[in-house]
Amino acid sequence: MLETGLLGLYKRLLVFISIFIFVPVLPAQNYPDREVDSLLKSGIGNIISDNYTKAAATFGVLQNNYPNLPLGKIYLAAVKIAKSYDLAENFDDRFINKNLEAAVEQSEELIDKDKNNIWYRYFYALSTGYKAYFEVLNKDWLPAFTNGLNSVSDLERCLKMDPGFYEAYTALGTFKYWKSRKTELISWLPFIKDERDEGIKQLRIAADSSSYNKYLAMNSLIWVYIDKGEYNNAVTVALSALKKFPGSRLFMWGLARAYENTDEEKSVTVYSQILDSYRAENCLNDYNEILIKHIIAQQYSKIGNTQKALVLCDGILAIKNIPDFILKKLGNRIERVRELREQLRGELSNQHR
Repeated sequence: MLETGLLGLYKRLLVFISIFIFVPVLPAQNYPDREVDSLLKSGIGNIISDNYTKAAATFGVLQNNYPNLPLGKIYLAAVKIAKSYDLAENFDDRFINKNLEAAVEQSEELIDKDKNNIWYRYFYALSTGYKAYFEVLNKDWLPAFTNGLNSVSDLERCLKMDPGFYEAYTALGTFKYWKSRKTELISWLPFIKDERDEGIKQLRIAADSSSYNKYLAMNSLIWVYIDKGEYNNAVTVALSALKKFPGSRLFMWGLARAYENTDEEKSVTVYSQILDSYRAENCLNDYNEILIKHIIAQQYSKIGNTQKALVLCDGILAIKNIPDFILKKLGNRIERVRELREQLRGELSNQHR
């Protein structure tokens, strides 16, 4: 969600749990139990489609039918996190922490019983990775760092056990890219290695071959390409993902952001579609309304449609009684809207002279 939204989220999240080359399409690995496999794919697909009620119901079945696995707990927490982030709501900290802590403990118990089971290692990496993710969202940096490193370590163990375990590539590829990106100013140090190309390679493998993380890998690629200034590549990946999940806000955010640098009018169209999707689901709140309208106003300003941009700014500044937690999330955005409005008024005044 922009530099301060989805892009920032993926940078922070996947640094802790975490070139174009030809990558052959490889056979995906599925969890050996067919029902577990089916429930995972269905539930993850519902998260991507913004259908959080169905996703929670699916992972509830997974938890009830397979209480001996931590997957139900992990993904029930994941649904809560995804929904709250998407809708800019307060997190259900108690529910999320309870399920993820239980998943970590259960994963450790499974590893103790069978240290050579690659899926048990993956469960531990997944649960600690989500803990790091959530801790970063709550700005709880020290445990986020610890859990993130634990997650990365066990993902690397998975690949040592089986280099074709493609579920591990998404987090590792994103980690390598953003770690290198964030340390490029000190890349001259002998122990700092630039792994951006390797990270992109791993993301491409995951996008081609992963069973469960394919579309997370594609989303990561979108934001990596945006960071690299390869906006057309970001558009291509986003459009490909939207063929599978039409209307998914996860990919529409990336597509709209990429269009900002290639086609401002298309960017306005996609941002407007995101706004409409919140309205259609009756889940538009002040945060997302202000954020999206401000972005659209900026795009209108760039293409010279001063009047439409000004109408949007006036509408934003007319919103009253914004909750304190939303004002905090918005940071200085309201002030930036005021500044844009004054700039636009000045432009209109000059035009009428």
